[in-house]
Amino acid sequence: MQLTIDLQLSAQAAYELQDTEGNDAIEKLRSICSKHGGVPEADIADCKVIRRSIDARSKQVKVNLRIQYSTEGKLEDVDFPFPPNNVSNAQEVHIIGAGPAGLFAALELIQNGLKPVIFERGKAVRERRRDLAKLNKEQVVNPESNYCFGEGGAGTYSDGKLYTRSKKRGDVDKVLRALVQFGAEEGILVDAHPHIGTNKLPKLIEELREFIRSCGGEVHFERKLTDLKVESDRIKAIEINGSEWIPVKQIILATGHSARDIFQLLEKHKIQIEAKPFALGVRIEHPQSLINQIQYGDALAKYLPPASYKLVKQVENKGVYSFCMCPGGIIAPCATAPAEIVTNGWSPSRRNNPYANSGMVVEVNAKDWGKKFSGDLAAMQFQSEIEQKAFKAVNEHAELGQIAPAQRMSNFVNGGKSGSLPNASYFPGLKEHPLSEILPAFIHDSLREAFKFFGKRMKGFISDEAVVVGVESRTSSPVKIPRDRDGLNHPQMLNLYPAGEGAGYAGGIVSAAMDGMKLARAIKAEIDA
Repeated sequence: MQLTIDLQLSAQAAYELQDTEGNDAIEKLRSICSKHGGVPEADIADCKVIRRSIDARSKQVKVNLRIQYSTEGKLEDVDFPFPPNNVSNAQEVHIIGAGPAGLFAALELIQNGLKPVIFERGKAVRERRRDLAKLNKEQVVNPESNYCFGEGGAGTYSDGKLYTRSKKRGDVDKVLRALVQFGAEEGILVDAHPHIGTNKLPKLIEELREFIRSCGGEVHFERKLTDLKVESDRIKAIEINGSEWIPVKQIILATGHSARDIFQLLEKHKIQIEAKPFALGVRIEHPQSLINQIQYGDALAKYLPPASYKLVKQVENKGVYSFCMCPGGIIAPCATAPAEIVTNGWSPSRRNNPYANSGMVVEVNAKDWGKKFSGDLAAMQFQSEIEQKAFKAVNEHAELGQIAPAQRMSNFVNGGKSGSLPNASYFPGLKEHPLSEILPAFIHDSLREAFKFFGKRMKGFISDEAVVVGVESRTSSPVKIPRDRDGLNHPQMLNLYPAGEGAGYAGGIVSAAMDGMKLARAIKAEIDA
């Protein structure tokens, strides 16, 4: 018989249920199950934590646990969702982009007996690392290989956060089990806010790619979509790298939120797209020890993981909210072209860096960009202009440089100039510059007012030790590629399936993966009809 018990424990008591490596201590769990389940310890054959969350809403921080135990043998192991399937000679489906949407679409196609053929503009994950090192150390942006473009997409270098609210839109559990299948720790199936860590994601992505190839699928790197051959209501062929034309039957377009040239290509061929609301602001960074103290207090910090926060405030009918909060992380330079500054954040698996960073962004809609830009690419142009202003403000050279403009948080909120900045994780370097000269007034003023409110909720949040870095601009795609037929294929191009974040249908690794799988199943249903 398999049973579960739900417990709420103190931080220290929950901590003591783990061994020195952070794994569940089976004997201690067995004792807990016996005590709360009324079963003799000797009768408990196996037990494990199947759900864990932290409730830090009050000063008495609690840990919620759901423990499963068995009195009749070992509990079942994780069921891997993607068994091998030889699709070498099956019908081909072409996928543009090897981010979460594209890769999980490929896995689902294989499961449904179809052959995925992936074209990724960037490099394989190992080669991609060299370009990232050059970006950080030499401040040279490779437009085809950076934090956004390359194997695994932006998700490979975004901390591997796996939390999503999109549970009604797909099988979250299937995505998480697949990640375990390819190398993630089983803890992601347990934690309420799971993450993998940027240091562990590259190996996982390699394993996933080799699985696709072992099943007969194809994955091609440094192969960029450069043109389309359109006839009536279908795309008949795609051009790769400006020279090679490849006939296609179905195309899953999963190019991510930063592939501006793809949006321009669709506009060139008069394929319907539309400007989409997004959010833009800054990335803020505090010492992790300060966030721990604010959230937990000094006494509890040693029993709990590095603290995070989630903040939201309406300011003059504008939503201001934290985005992609990275405990124990770093701020990364995420430009995809020279002469622009774009920031994002990530954390290693242990989240053990000395800083905590988060995006803090303001809603942007047509009333905002319509003052200067119009048309289907208006939001993208608004986004790009601010990124270029951030570059020009602090980088002296015409194209080289990734120094970011920044202010102490206290100066950002209260005005003035300190003449210096606190230590920070952003490797290319920061330079003090008033962000009011870069951000539109409605964004800058909304952030200031929201920070004041957050400072009341989190005592110590507004601090001389905290730094505000410009700009956080790639929260989501500024363009939507519409879908029809139950929200799947494009309404004009019947064999084009826009997918994931870049098309406007996802907001993170898990939701993008689910969207890719959904489109793969739709293509299978269409072929079988």
